[in-house]
Amino acid sequence: MGESIETAAEAVEAAALAGLHEVHADPKTKNAGAQPLPKSMRPDPAKEKSPAQWAYERIILYLKNFEEQLDSTQEVAMGFTGGDAGVLRIEGMGYFDPDIVTFYGIDGTGSRTQMIQHVSQLNVLLRATAKPAEKPEPTRIGFRLAQDLDTES
Repeated sequence: MGESIETAAEAVEAAALAGLHEVHADPKTKNAGAQPLPKSMRPDPAKEKSPAQWAYERIILYLKNFEEQLDSTQEVAMGFTGGDAGVLRIEGMGYFDPDIVTFYGIDGTGSRTQMIQHVSQLNVLLRATAKPAEKPEPTRIGFRLAQDLDTES
């Protein structure tokens, strides 16, 4: 009949990628789901991903989409949910298999900050903040992270 058999990994990846849907009050708002998928997020039956890698890659799509809506005076920062820890200006991001995602950056006082989060506790609030006055151009970490996903094999 021409039907192919999916591996468990293929089924999980296909289900995860198909599960993104967004609706905004303003129909001109760009959806993260409309972004082209980076190379590493396209289905690959030979590669099984950990929950940490899945979370990392999906957050990158949201970061990039959020940054595309900022003007030249703004950068993306992450507000911590569930506490008074403040805001982290995102300068880097990573994951540690099987279940840890980490964010690197600078907090509101200018101190170097790293947040380490288990994927089951992951809550990320993206916030537009003014870029530092001494920087001529805003940092676009989402774009850099997405480029890295495109270069992964």
